[in-house]
Amino acid sequence: MMFYSQVNKGKMMSLLNVFKDILNNKELNSEERHDLERAVNILQDTHVNILITGATGCGKSSTINALFSIDQATGKSDGAVKEVAKVGVGVDPETMDIAKYELENMTIWDSPGLGDGEEADQRHWRNIINKLLEKDSNGNAVIDLVLVLLDGGSRDLGTSYELINNVIINTLKKSGEGRTDRLLVAINQCDMAMKGRNWDAEAGRPNAALENFLEEKVCSTRKRIQEATGVTVNPIYFSAGFKSEDEEQRPYNITRLLRYIITAMPSEKRVIVAEKINVEEIERDTSRRKQEERQEIDSSIGSALEKILGAAGGVVKDVVSTIASSVGTLIGGAAKAIGETIGRGISTIAPWFGW
Repeated sequence: MMFYSQVNKGKMMSLLNVFKDILNNKELNSEERHDLERAVNILQDTHVNILITGATGCGKSSTINALFSIDQATGKSDGAVKEVAKVGVGVDPETMDIAKYELENMTIWDSPGLGDGEEADQRHWRNIINKLLEKDSNGNAVIDLVLVLLDGGSRDLGTSYELINNVIINTLKKSGEGRTDRLLVAINQCDMAMKGRNWDAEAGRPNAALENFLEEKVCSTRKRIQEATGVTVNPIYFSAGFKSEDEEQRPYNITRLLRYIITAMPSEKRVIVAEKINVEEIERDTSRRKQEERQEIDSSIGSALEKILGAAGGVVKDVVSTIASSVGTLIGGAAKAIGETIGRGISTIAPWFGW
């Protein structure tokens, strides 16, 4: 089959291309062909849009880089090509609009940092509102999820709560059938929550005292939003990590953030997100719960694939098993999920995402 040679040549293939190659090169019965064609159409027609926002210095760029493989992405703002999620570069918040980073069929919308002046914040809020109210050609909300990042090292979160309570939640209630479950809240830079104290730098994770403090912060954040809006969110905490010429800090709990995002997505969109994951950074996650989070992600992706593929699942399982046994790794995010969910016990299938 065509894709065997492509994979063996080291060409990374999307799940969509694997499905297409199966359609073109393998004998299928009518039900299998129908379901696989349907799966191809779903993936071709599906686009994921994630809006990320937060105060200046909350680590949006670091988070984007830690979550997604964006080396080949096109970053655009006002139609101009922009370097993707560059960390630590000053920008003028009064002149910068929402940027977008395009990863084929997924777009990350990056709103400028808030808290640099009332006039600038008002402009950014209007842009966020307009983006959240935007509809696609089918009348559905364009933005699938909005992720608000809180600065774990800051005591002044007034601007962030105003953004969540008065701007985002109010807008979500008016858009997308009032789905406030499109809002995710995550506390970044959790290593600085106690000004760097009680962070085990060698292990790259909090000790018990800091972990308790962070759990209390999660509870207080949830309570503050619920009391103000009546909406319940379930914040998490993490550290996106960083790299510089002199030092680096591995990400912590980034796998939980990824699971948080994927499980909040409709099933067909989970597969799209899965193929864009930054495997290297997820592998570097220092969280003790990393394996459990991976298993939850795996189950979520597998269920999504099972639903999308229908009767074609067995055929795809066989093809993936053959490829995996011959080359040891496979395209982006599908191998383990297909192998374990659509046909468990296939020991030859390469670990999902290279894990």
